Amino acid sequence: MSNQKTFPVSWDQLHRDSKALAWRLVAEGPWQGIAAVSRGGLVPAAIIARELDVRLIDTICIVSYRDDNSQKQPEILKDIAGDGQDWLIIDDLVDTGRTAKVVRKILPKAHFSTVYAKAAGRPLVDSFITEVSQDTWILFPWDTELQSVPPIIHTANGGA
Repeated sequence: MSNQKTFPVSWDQLHRDSKALAWRLVAEGPWQGIAAVSRGGLVPAAIIARELDVRLIDTICIVSYRDDNSQKQPEILKDIAGDGQDWLIIDDLVDTGRTAKVVRKILPKAHFSTVYAKAAGRPLVDSFITEVSQDTWILFPWDTELQSVPPIIHTANGGA
């Protein structure tokens, strides 16, 4: 990850971006329920559920990243019955689209929204707020803590 660009997202920024997504989703509803893709979609789903006054919330539980942040074949731990009609799927990010493809098979008629989208997965979601480049690693607030870092000039171009 050292040569990869990073995009740190604070709790405040995630809240603002999730609320902006809720504004976009108002016109698409009404929604019968929200399916949060765990774990990343849990926090944005809670914010969006509040803003859209949706009380029925469920989870689709999929493991697609290892502890070392590398992707693996998505493994479904829990899904939702039905075809997703009038449901909203919320996830934090669509990256390569591997997880999104699995979720789309589970709930093919649902509206799929993510807060952040990368180019490879973007065609698989119906709406999102912020696009980031494919080579950028998003640092979500639940995966980070505050620490000192060197100035960019010391890490750019191999530290030259």
